[in-house]
Amino acid sequence: MKRVFTILIVALLVTSCEVIQRIGGAYQLSQSEYRYNSLSNIQIAEMNLGDASNISVSNLASIATILAGGSTRQAIPFSMTLNMDVTNPNNTIAFLDALDYSILINEMEFVEGKMDVPIRIDPGQTSLVSIPISVDLKSLMNRYSQERVTNEMSAFLGITPKETSVTVKLWPKLTVGNKLIKVPAPIPVVFNFGGKQ
Repeated sequence: MKRVFTILIVALLVTSCEVIQRIGGAYQLSQSEYRYNSLSNIQIAEMNLGDASNISVSNLASIATILAGGSTRQAIPFSMTLNMDVTNPNNTIAFLDALDYSILINEMEFVEGKMDVPIRIDPGQTSLVSIPISVDLKSLMNRYSQERVTNEMSAFLGITPKETSVTVKLWPKLTVGNKLIKVPAPIPVVFNFGGKQ
């Protein structure tokens, strides 16, 4: 009986240390520095636009036409990958097992999603964190208005000169036992871009 009790205590200590280590990794990630890198793999209504920095003038005209004709479409699928540089300035590893996110464009709730890919950033290192995003712009138009969504997306993609403020909220998830636990407070990341100078 004493031996079983000792084994149980050791197992609890090992599990507790692992949980503390995972919480520490998520905390280090919350203390990391986040910078906008790029938008890539942009697609709207099945039109492949590539990277945001390489959208052609003819594609800009096509995007404007798609957004302006939103009321006649059943759906306007939009997808892209948001790439951020994340620097871990800490002395220990920053990591998480998965994350939930929400993105706001000029305070308009744009998309919520999940990313089930582990992230690990060694001390003093910078890693590219890519968040795949997919949303139906038509559903956003129904929620807000066609005019607002068209204006925000036009600025976001550089069709109009208005600067865009993007807020990304990241909720790290940690594995405790066999279950993913979501951290209650998000990591807020804000950056401005878009438009033509």
